[in-house]
Amino acid sequence: MKSRPLEMPPETEDELLLRIRSGDEAAFLALYRRRQAALFRFALHMCGSVPVAEDVTQDVFLALLREECGYDPERGTLSGYLFGIARKLVLRHLERGRADVTLDLDADESPAAELRVIDDPLLELTHREGIEALRRAVAALPRRYREVVVLCDLEEVDYADAAVALGCPIGTVRSRLHRARGLLLDKLNQERNPRQSLDALKPVRCLL
Repeated sequence: MKSRPLEMPPETEDELLLRIRSGDEAAFLALYRRRQAALFRFALHMCGSVPVAEDVTQDVFLALLREECGYDPERGTLSGYLFGIARKLVLRHLERGRADVTLDLDADESPAAELRVIDDPLLELTHREGIEALRRAVAALPRRYREVVVLCDLEEVDYADAAVALGCPIGTVRSRLHRARGLLLDKLNQERNPRQSLDALKPVRCLL
């Protein structure tokens, strides 16, 4: 029997970046395909505007082509660095008043709508209502909590990369995420029980 040739492992993102800096267009496209969707979803959840999220995603990759690109592999992964650029660009848009977190997309247009296909109309309706409730709850979070939930829970970025993206210690990422999950649970419970009195809710103090 003839032995099958060993498959080469996929290139790392750092290897792709080295090729990009040498002018390799194929490497740029490969990295773009690998990271574009996650960066777009992050920007969309943070700003609520599809056009802004598209601009941010494009600008993130254009930043890699500049000679002054400040990525340092000793400080973290390229993924964390890219999310960090996206975060700064989103904040810049928000400061200019060009976006507001409303996330009033149709369910079919939402990135979360790609999770699974449901054939039963009743189950589909329930599923969409759950997605809408989660989207509203995430959008209503204060920015420092919203960004850590989107990174760690929705995009499954590890704590180290999230710390690089947010420019804070890992311990801060953990504590913000813990607090954010509690706030999300409170908001989702309020949606399920709209008649619950405000007096019955526990007071919330943001310590971070």
